[in-house]
Formats: sequence, C-alpha cells, structure tokens
Amino acid sequence: MTDAANPFAQLNHVDLPAPGRKSPVKNAPSIESIVASASELVPMLRSRAQRTEQDRRVSDETTRAFHDAGFFKLMQPARYGGFEYGFTAFIDVVSELARGCTSSAWGCSLGAIHQWLVATFPEEAQDDVWGKDPGAIVCGSYAPATMAEKVDGGYLVQGKWLFASNVDNSQWALLGVQFPPEEKGAPPTAGFLLAPRSDWSIEDNWHVAGQAGTGSKAVVIDKPTFIPGHRKLTFAEASSNCPPGAKVNANPIYRIPFLSAVPVCLVSPILGTAQGAVDELIELAGSRVTRGAVAGAGSRLSEFFPVQSRLAEASASVDAARLLLYRDTAQVEQMALDGHVISIEQRIRNRRDHAFAARLSRDAVEAVFASVGGAGLSLNQPIQRMWRDANAISRHISLNWDAVSSMVGQYLLGLEPKGQY
Repeated sequence: MTDAANPFAQLNHVDLPAPGRKSPVKNAPSIESIVASASELVPMLRSRAQRTEQDRRVSDETTRAFHDAGFFKLMQPARYGGFEYGFTAFIDVVSELARGCTSSAWGCSLGAIHQWLVATFPEEAQDDVWGKDPGAIVCGSYAPATMAEKVDGGYLVQGKWLFASNVDNSQWALLGVQFPPEEKGAPPTAGFLLAPRSDWSIEDNWHVAGQAGTGSKAVVIDKPTFIPGHRKLTFAEASSNCPPGAKVNANPIYRIPFLSAVPVCLVSPILGTAQGAVDELIELAGSRVTRGAVAGAGSRLSEFFPVQSRLAEASASVDAARLLLYRDTAQVEQMALDGHVISIEQRIRNRRDHAFAARLSRDAVEAVFASVGGAGLSLNQPIQRMWRDANAISRHISLNWDAVSSMVGQYLLGLEPKGQY
C-alpha cells in the first residue's frame, strides 16, 4: 500500500525535537534519507513476508539489503563506521520496516540495537567484534541461563541460550550469564558475555505460531569455553549511566541506562506492524465486496459502520503508542546530552510506556483483524500474520503488561518494585 492511500500518512511522522535524530558524524546520511530507504524496502519485505515465515528466518538477501541501507550502522560508534543516531531515529527506521514484514523488522531491530549495546562494553571487546569486520552484527539471549566459572583472564561458559533472534545472520552472540560473587556470601551478579560464531552452534528449535520468521533459535556451547574478561558487561554497569564503553564513545547516547530505552527495539516492530495493518485495511476495505452468506452480499467492506469505527480506533491507538515512545526517548536523549542521571522514576515510567505502547499496538491489530471476516484467515492475507506476530510480541516478558504494570503499580504504592527497570 502507498502512503497516498492513507490520508494520515504524513501526519504520522512526528518530528519532536530529539537529540537522537541528529548524527554527530560528518558525512553521515540524514535520518530522512535512511527512513526513505526503509520505505523503499517495504514492498519487497511485504512480498517476501510469507516466505520469511515459512523459512523461519530472515533471508541472506534481506539482511544484505539492510546492510546496504546502513541500518546496522544507525547506532554503531563512528570509530567503526557507524552513524551514532539515537533511539528516536531508531524507532523511525524500524517501525517503517515493520509495515512490510514484522519478522524482518524484528531481525533488523535486534541487530541494530545490539550495535549500541556492544558500544557500552569495554573498548577491547568492541575491537574484538568490529576490529576486523565493522559490519559484524550480534544476536542475543539476555536471560542469565548459566553460571560463568571464573578463571584466570576471564570465564568458562557452557550451556544453551534460547530465543536468539536473527541468529542465522549474526557473527557474534551476546549471552546472559550469572557471574560468581566477588565476595564470599554475596549473591551472584547478572550480566553479559560476548562470544564469536566459532564458539557456538545453533539448535533449530524455533517452531512457533507468531514471529516465526525471526529465526529466534538457541545458541549452544556444548563444552566449557573460555571468554576473555574484557568481553564482560554486568547488568549494573549497563544500567549505571556510565558503562565502560562511555570512556571511548563520547556520544551521550552510550550513557543512557540499558532498560530506559533498549526495549524500543521490541516495541518498534509491533508499532510498525500496527501501522501496516491499518494501511492494509484501508486498501482492502476500498476494494473488497462482501459475499454475505445470509445478508449483506454485494456491499463494500468500507460501508460497514463497525469497520469504519475499528479503523478509527486502530489509527488512534497507533498514534498514541508512537507519541508515548517519542516523548520518552526524546527525554532520555536530552537528559543524557545535558549530563543528567536517568532516575529510577524515569526508568520505571519508560518501562510502563514500552509495555503500554505494545498493548496499544496489539489492540490496533486486533481491531483491524476483527474487521476482515473469513477472508482474512488465508495464509497469504497479511493481516492474519500481523495479528499472530503482534500477539507474539506483546507476550515478550519485557513488554508483557501484567508483568510490567505490576512493577509500576508497586512503585506508585511505595513498595519495592520487582521487575526489569
């Protein structure tokens, strides 16, 4: 569908003042040109979406198109050829891609956000990942699935890490682990280690009803494997407002606490999916004439009041979700630029909005799917795939409304918040 068919299309591009929409890198392409490149790929992504789902991974060809367009450079440090844009620019690009294919946008989203996350690791770790191949991208499994064993110079790790999205196209893996306590009697600490492709294998266990094309398979290290200590980042460091990588990457975006903004990599695909569903319904309703098993045969879908009302609701939900995300990311980018610490209040508020924006986006897709009737169940009909993908994303633990809202409610009531912030 072209933007010309959606009269609100231009209004959806909200240009709130945000440091993250400006690159400090000389000769970096403008964010407008990068978003335009994403728009140009939407028809191709849409045409490949069913095949992507069947293959259960993002193709080499699509990944190459993402590389060529510079999407994986979006938040990568300039020292390795990156553009150092912020999270607001990231939302613009990834949500646009998701209008065409949710799974493909998800793969790009995780690959692009991990360039930012790797930039918060110590300098030597960044050199390991990008020194020989500045185009290397990283998959990840955040849950601390195994205990790392402390040895001279680093750690030994062994185990299985689930849900490593886009693993087939990645050269490195970010692995969640528990680090042994530094002091006797202290609890272990959670964090991440970086492992090259030569250290791990892929277990093809991704057979799912939604987000099938993300290729979120398992990373397996089947014997104790050494990882140097400089490839370590603790969760506390990632949340500190001053992670190790900030010593060499001066752009304030690399001081933003991990969970204050990173979940936009999960929300942006569902946001774009919701917009794609709205676009698809506008196109479908304008041309489809109902068969009407009992009554209503020969009427255009666009003439039914419930369709009109649900379309309005879906459109409003997408706009509300987008505005929440833009406000929050613009604020943390400005605070980082001004040298302010991102407070617990800000972090928890943002976590609320990440999850609520995902809920709004899912509800938008639900409203659209409720309008298309039996014809919408066909596997070659994009809206049913968008519906399955949106419901899958909204169940991610970082976006799950029950989990996040209870943490927010605890904080508002003066209780100790239990959750990710």
